Amino acid sequence: MTTTKAKLTTLDMVTIAFFAVLIAVCAWISLPAAVPFTLQTFGVLCALGLLGGRKSTLAILVYLLLGAIGIPVFSGFRGGLGVLLGTTGGYLLGFLCAALLYWLITALLGDKPWTRIAGMLAGLVIAYVFGTAWFMVVYARTTGPIGLSTALSWCVLPFVIPEIVKTALAILIVRTIPKRVKTFR
Repeated sequence: MTTTKAKLTTLDMVTIAFFAVLIAVCAWISLPAAVPFTLQTFGVLCALGLLGGRKSTLAILVYLLLGAIGIPVFSGFRGGLGVLLGTTGGYLLGFLCAALLYWLITALLGDKPWTRIAGMLAGLVIAYVFGTAWFMVVYARTTGPIGLSTALSWCVLPFVIPEIVKTALAILIVRTIPKRVKTFR
């Protein structure tokens, strides 16, 4: 990798900031539940597919850091370490895992349309796995232990159909925008 390629341009920093804000706005569009139904995963998937692994990882990291210092970027206009360390914090941190996995998949298999889609899907799965495991641990410490089937029925199953819709829409956007906007790809 050349030195110039490793540096972020001004345009890179602007797009990273834009997607951090997009994820925050998507988080504010929320229906309350044990794990709130938001459009965050849609924003994350769009960032993955449009920015690539490195820049989407940075966008998600900026988003998480903004929330960690107390800026209300998470669902329900919440912010702070308490949210990240709470029962639903694993899903937020799972977004970072998703970006890292996406980055790995596209780095190993190439940045082709099918690898982007596979990376987005794998990232979504890892975010849910990480988030559900985190939910079970934190819930057990604060309320009492629950089984995997209960955690899945609360935190995953109600969101399967909405996630399919959000993922399909994100894939459509990721396939369409680069054809019309030079900045992406």
